[in-house]
Amino acid sequence: MLTLSQISTEFDRPLKLLQNWRRAGLLGEPLEGLSGETCFALKRFAMFIPELAAELRTIQTSARPRVASLFSGCGGLDLGFRKAGFELAYANDLFMEAAWSYAENIGPIDARSIYDVPTKSVRNIDVLLAGFPCQPFSNAGSRRGVSDPRGTLFWETLRFVEHLKPKVLLFENVKGILSMHNPDGERLIDAISRELQNRGYLVSYALLNASEFGVPQNRQRVVVVAVRRGRGVQVFDFSSIKRAQGKTIGEVIGDIPKQLTNNSHWPLSPQSKSLLRYIPEGGSWKSVPYSKLPLRLQKIRDNMERYHSPNFYRRFSRDEIMGTVTAAATPENSGIIHPTESRRYTVREIARFQTFPDTFEFHGRGIASHYRQIGNAVPPELARRIGIAIKNAYF
Repeated sequence: MLTLSQISTEFDRPLKLLQNWRRAGLLGEPLEGLSGETCFALKRFAMFIPELAAELRTIQTSARPRVASLFSGCGGLDLGFRKAGFELAYANDLFMEAAWSYAENIGPIDARSIYDVPTKSVRNIDVLLAGFPCQPFSNAGSRRGVSDPRGTLFWETLRFVEHLKPKVLLFENVKGILSMHNPDGERLIDAISRELQNRGYLVSYALLNASEFGVPQNRQRVVVVAVRRGRGVQVFDFSSIKRAQGKTIGEVIGDIPKQLTNNSHWPLSPQSKSLLRYIPEGGSWKSVPYSKLPLRLQKIRDNMERYHSPNFYRRFSRDEIMGTVTAAATPENSGIIHPTESRRYTVREIARFQTFPDTFEFHGRGIASHYRQIGNAVPPELARRIGIAIKNAYF
C-alpha cells in the first residue's frame, strides 16, 4: 500500500487528480500505514494506472491483435472487441465513474485527461479505437486559437495515430458529424477523412443503425474505419459486418430477475408522474389532455410546426424496438419510460438495450451516473460484430 503522495511522485500523477479519485470513491477505503499516514491498496491504484498494473502483472498478454482505446467510457467498444478475439492493451477516459465501471468489469484504464497522456504510455498496438466528441476543428494544422477545447480532441487522437501507426483505426460518433462543418465550410467528416488519408490510411465510413446488427435499439451512429495502406490492403467493406434484427422491448425486459445488480431506477418527478396517467403503452405526450399539460408544453402544442413537432414522453410499447438510449435519461427527450409501469427503466433494463451482459456492474455515486455511462457507450454487440469483420479482413 502507498500514500497519494508516493503514487503521485512515482507515477507522475498530479496529487489533485489522485485526491479527486479518492473523493469519487475510486480508491476504496483508506488504510492506515506504518506511521499512521493514510494509504490505499496497490491493487486499487493499479486499476487506474496501467504502468502499475503492468508492474503487478495484472495485465495479461497474448498473441491476439492488440487494441488501445481513447475516450473509452465504461467500455462498450472495448468489451465488444474483446469478445471478437482482440486483446485489450490500453484504455483511457477522464470520466472517473465510467473509468471505475471499466476497471471493475474489464481491466486497468488510464483515468487521466488525454492531454496529460504521453504517447509513450501506449505501445505495440494493432488497432486504435476512439469515440472523441464531434466538435469542429481548425484545419491546415492550425491547432491554436480553438475557442472550445473539445475541438482539439481529434488532434489529440491524431497524436497517437502518428506515433503508433496502428494497422486499423475505428472512430464512432453521432449522426450529426455528417452534417457538421468546420469554420472554413468543409464538412467535418471530410476533414477527418482527409487528415487520415494524409497520414497513410484508406478511409471509409457508414451510418449504421444498431438495430440491424443484433442490438435491440434504434441507434444511428457513424462508424469510420481507416486501414493503413499496404500491398494488397483494401478499404474496409461495411457490408461484411454480419447483420441480425434486434429484439423487441418485451423480449428484452420480460425476464429480468429482481436480484440482479443495478436493477433500480431513478424516480420520476411529480409532474412526470401526473402526465404518465394519460399516456398509454405506445403513446406520448400527445395523449395527454391539453388542460393537463404544464404551460410550457401547452405553448409547444399551440405551435407544433415551430417546434418541429416534438414527441415528448415517448412510451414505446413492448412489441416495438427501443428508441435511442441517451445519457440524460430525461422522460421528455428519450424513450426512458417503462411500457406498463409508471417509472423509468431500471439501469439493468437500459443496459440490456445496449447489450451489456447482466454480469456487468455499473459503479459511481448516484444512479444518474449509471444512466449516463450506458447512454454514452457503444453497444457491445455492435462492436463485437464490427470487430469480427475487421479481424477477418486484416488479421
